[in-house]
Amino acid sequence: MYLGLDLGTSGVKALLIDAGQKIIGSGHASLDVSRPHPGWSEQNPTDWIRACETAIAELKASHPKELAAVKGIGLSGQMHGATLLDAGDQVLRPCILWNDTRSHAEAAALDADPRFRQLTGNIVFPGFTAPKLAWVKNNEPSVFAKVAKVLLPKDFLRLSLTGEHISEMSDSAGTSWLDVGKRRWSPELLAATSLDERQMPSLVEGTEKAGALRAELAASWGIASGTPVAGGAGDNAASACGMGTVGAGHAFVSLGTSGVLFAANASYLPNPASAVHTFCHALPNTWHQMGVILSATDSLNWLSEISGKKAGELTAELGDVLKAPSGVSFLPYLSGERTPHNDSAIRGSFTGLAHESGRAVLTQAVLEGVAFAFRDSLEALKTAGTILTRVTAIGGGSRSRYWLKAIATALQVPVDIPADGDFGAAFGAARLGLIAAIGADPLAVCTAPRTDATIEPDVPLGGAYADAYQRYRALYPAIKGAMA
Repeated sequence: MYLGLDLGTSGVKALLIDAGQKIIGSGHASLDVSRPHPGWSEQNPTDWIRACETAIAELKASHPKELAAVKGIGLSGQMHGATLLDAGDQVLRPCILWNDTRSHAEAAALDADPRFRQLTGNIVFPGFTAPKLAWVKNNEPSVFAKVAKVLLPKDFLRLSLTGEHISEMSDSAGTSWLDVGKRRWSPELLAATSLDERQMPSLVEGTEKAGALRAELAASWGIASGTPVAGGAGDNAASACGMGTVGAGHAFVSLGTSGVLFAANASYLPNPASAVHTFCHALPNTWHQMGVILSATDSLNWLSEISGKKAGELTAELGDVLKAPSGVSFLPYLSGERTPHNDSAIRGSFTGLAHESGRAVLTQAVLEGVAFAFRDSLEALKTAGTILTRVTAIGGGSRSRYWLKAIATALQVPVDIPADGDFGAAFGAARLGLIAAIGADPLAVCTAPRTDATIEPDVPLGGAYADAYQRYRALYPAIKGAMA
């Protein structure tokens, strides 16, 4: 048996698979996000530990014998979070999360230093880790002075499991401190934020062993002491391992809280100007590119909250047949946007509203707006040298066939729907735990699921969608000018 632990923004999931990669069972525990000021997003790292314990307890209650047979553990986690520890490994302040934009000024200052784009292959986004440390130095100097270690969220969870300060390449590539081409910390970039390598975890590949489960936890869980813990991956790279998106030309579109258009690459292909993320993959000698939307299903959830209707009820009102765009447009910039704008200050909007614009029209506009945001990412990937001919859909929003039809038509590429199963980040983490434990061939383990159905672009609506996309593209500069 092999265990995958995924530390997400909204909860921790524990997933158990057998040697044949069949899912045996799972446990889950929820997490809350604190937003003490506009643009802030924080969590208490000790809540992650409690949530992990709850998820494991649920799994142990339902599958005690199977959990006892675990031979390897893999980790996945939300990226970019700044978890600050003192010399005694005590948490100094709440973790600043991936969708926190307070450090936009510090990010712009670091991005103006050409070494960052040159060595990381990426823009320094406000959500990345390095500008958060610069913000702490500028605004909480007494905290900054005590920082002995900076860990990413899943690596703080690893510390609690193993007692080790270790990270891996895919997650660390999102800090703005990693030389992404050479897969190592950059002393130059660390020094630019008044840090050094002693304050960073050591690095391994995601498929390698990165610590062993502590005896007291092993006894509590009922598994063998010293069970190896894999390096693991950031959540998107872990999802890619779960989906088998590990070879050049393979891609997925993820409709989660945020949205991701993810493409695997066999070589390092940076293009920072496109606002595409170029990161190390979880497998050795592989990289990936992705366009990132900060509010994907979050946009639909926002509409759900203000309308008093569940998200599934909203999409059900649209029916099964794709409609032509109504003329109402939605910009899904509720928390700013990464690809292609790198704009933490921009905010969302509806345009084209009329008396007849009912709830269904607003829902349709939200789904189309997110689809067009993915189209922006597709165009950005093209400028970065990656051409996609089809994508596989994952994430909670992919349950809406209407939404997938809109995405296929907006992107003008087929969207594959995998056969029923859980192929997300926890599954990918479990796969990495299996690889690290027995030394398996990563490509033999990280295979793609069977395709259950394919949604082709709606040819008759292609022109209407192309026109609507051009209207969508014209709105950002207009809205930005109005907000300036």
